[in-house]
Amino acid sequence: MTVLLTGASGFVGSALLRKLLAAGQRVHACYRTPPPTSPEGVTCYAIPDFTSESAWRAALVGVEVLVHAAARVHVMDEMAADPLEEFRRINVQGTLALARWAAEAGVRRFVFMSSVKALGERTFPDAPFAADTLPAPEDAYGISKWEAEQGLLRLAQETGMEVVIIRPPLVYGPGVKANFAAMMRWVSWGIPLPLGAVTHNRRSFVALDNLVDLTMLCTHHPAAANHIFLASDGEDLSTAELLRRMGRALETSVRLPAVPLAWLEIGARLMRRTNIYHRLCGSLQVDISKTRQLLEWTPPLTVDEGLWLAAGEFRK
Repeated sequence: MTVLLTGASGFVGSALLRKLLAAGQRVHACYRTPPPTSPEGVTCYAIPDFTSESAWRAALVGVEVLVHAAARVHVMDEMAADPLEEFRRINVQGTLALARWAAEAGVRRFVFMSSVKALGERTFPDAPFAADTLPAPEDAYGISKWEAEQGLLRLAQETGMEVVIIRPPLVYGPGVKANFAAMMRWVSWGIPLPLGAVTHNRRSFVALDNLVDLTMLCTHHPAAANHIFLASDGEDLSTAELLRRMGRALETSVRLPAVPLAWLEIGARLMRRTNIYHRLCGSLQVDISKTRQLLEWTPPLTVDEGLWLAAGEFRK
């Protein structure tokens, strides 16, 4: 089977590339700037402009399955005058143009890496997002992913090309960056984190290896066609429990003073960082029952195994 992979140099894409090669697949890997040399079994394509029809059409020749992991993701220092329009240009218009060209080229299945943010930003404890939850995205990234999903499903009906959509929550693993890496740094340095009282919330995560395993399954499983799947490790943690397990994985003690939640919220408001308060103290759970049942899938790694792999790379 020949697979076209976008975002091949990204955190998820690079892990997918290794897994595809280990499974003996032929891969067309798309990069903004290709690496100097290509691994055996990989044909590299330079796609500097996401909307370049000629570049994409060349990469699509002979492809049976397309895994679309490239996207414009959350930007910390947003410079665009209209962030939503910029997200739409890449994540919606670019994705749907690629999907149309793929259908015309005879691609059988289009696997789209979406996000739980297409559903929203938070859940009530023990009331997780399910596969049939009505989406209510709140930020530009989530809105763009939701709109891309809808366009892909319409395209599947029009063209007959199978579409599979995966919505992961926060992905962690070897080489993870951003907020998760910052938390590992704080824990490893022994910095007191005033989150010992944050035991009421529940958050879902997905280890990189678990997400890659599910994506690989979605490239060929007959029952996956034209479905949306949620991904997670299958165990949800409070923030305090996550930090304690992270400490065990990093082989260090964790200092978690139990500051009252009301104080944390007041401090966040004073510093105009209520978004950080909600991420640390709020819940965001996903129910992967549909993924388990329809695909007969079980996450191969537990949370502790995933944290151990992430911590091992972090220590290096």
